Amino acid sequence: MFWYADSTTEVFQVNSKNKIAIGRPEAIVIGAGVAGLASSIRLSAKGYKVRVFESRAEPGGKIGEIRSNGFRFDAGPSLFTMPELVDELFDLANSHEHDSFEYIQLDEICRYFYEDGTRLTAGANVKDFARQAEEATGVDSTRVLKHLKKSQFIYETTGFIFLERSLHKLKSYLSLKVLVSMLKLPFLGISKSMHQANQHGLQNDKMAQLFNRYATYNGSNPYIAPGVLNIIPHLEFGKGAFFPKGGMISIRNALFKLAVSMGVEFQFNTLVSEIVVEDKKAVGVKVEDEFYPSIHVVCNMDVFYAYSKLLPNFNLSARRKQQERSSSAIIFYWGVEIERPELGLHNILFTKDSKREFEDLFCEKNLTVDPTIYINITSKLQQEDAPANCENWFVMVNAPSNEGQDWDAIIDRARETILQKINRVIGIDVREHILTEEILDPRTIDTKTMSYQGSLYGTSSNSKFSAFFRHPNFSKEIGNLYFCGGSVHPGGGIPLALSSAKIVDQLIPSAK
Repeated sequence: MFWYADSTTEVFQVNSKNKIAIGRPEAIVIGAGVAGLASSIRLSAKGYKVRVFESRAEPGGKIGEIRSNGFRFDAGPSLFTMPELVDELFDLANSHEHDSFEYIQLDEICRYFYEDGTRLTAGANVKDFARQAEEATGVDSTRVLKHLKKSQFIYETTGFIFLERSLHKLKSYLSLKVLVSMLKLPFLGISKSMHQANQHGLQNDKMAQLFNRYATYNGSNPYIAPGVLNIIPHLEFGKGAFFPKGGMISIRNALFKLAVSMGVEFQFNTLVSEIVVEDKKAVGVKVEDEFYPSIHVVCNMDVFYAYSKLLPNFNLSARRKQQERSSSAIIFYWGVEIERPELGLHNILFTKDSKREFEDLFCEKNLTVDPTIYINITSKLQQEDAPANCENWFVMVNAPSNEGQDWDAIIDRARETILQKINRVIGIDVREHILTEEILDPRTIDTKTMSYQGSLYGTSSNSKFSAFFRHPNFSKEIGNLYFCGGSVHPGGGIPLALSSAKIVDQLIPSAK
């Protein structure tokens, strides 16, 4: 779940004493999103002098915040999992700054609301969750525990391959551990869709719908995406859901501060115009007419735009151009003059017709008439995020990628639909309590974060082989050119973006 940094936020500047010596930088990173920040830290730890070019006035990419009339909103991603990937960056740098980045593990993962009045709070303790699910929905609690155990099995069997290694290098598969994992593939849900696996395992429509929603974590359709994506629930229930002190923006701030402390140079408001290639190797970049040489170039830009804007003599393969885009989002940032105890940090109001919702998203390329609604309220944990007796509501519905739809009309319809659904399901007439409103849609996601067609995760995973079809973390045509971020392997979201930087790190030799 997900977004961008508002243009009113502080412009970042690097103190001159932290800059690297003027001269030939040994490594260049294009884009200061979370994967670009992580890549710059990893390259610096390897002994490279690193320069990062960012077209915007600040780092973070999709991680940002909005401040309006006393309210603070996390503008992008709103769920923090696998914090060890951030911790690892501090460890690499041997930095004492780690103590300044604080987070807590959540006792409660999400609150779920169904149209028929059913309500279920998912606690982090799986036995309590299974018991509460049985009381709320009638599902057999042993089925829930078994289903979560299956999610753990998928993670332990495939996670180290799909999340930690390049899928496009032969050596990734040359180990006994990988061979054993491959022998287990028939038991991982490859032959079923997520929905089929969830329905079969849980034998309960409401709980299948709950687990189907994890497909939206990578912008996919659970009725088509392979059952192996049921790995995702384990990231919350098995490894934990967390909240960083200061909000998600603190992840960006911590990584930026760490990179600067390591001597990484950042140039903001600087648009790279070309990745320069000579003798089939990347040798640097151009910024307007100025050439910046480097030994390695790491591109954190959406891979579609990387080819179309920065590599004029190279083309993204036709197969990858034709890949289905992931879903996008419409987000309303509402500062509301109410406090509702029945709502928690994370809340889901389910659609009555889940299958139609995803068919409308991916087939009709339209917003469904009854969308599932996600509401994130960080003031539940950080009171300073909203004025007294108020709350900051991040209200999101999944939307199709931008293919020229009438978004103004869609947004107006979405707003009315959301207000009516909240009133119907929770009994809150929010309309009269909204003090401030900001809106994000696929068009602005595209323009503000350079995400092609506003897709949150690059391409969808609506295929058994989607993971293998994602662009690799390196160029097969151009030496010394690497790719990180949500549009390449292993995918979008903070944990996977950080993992992409880790994979790039494995591909680049040490400078020491």
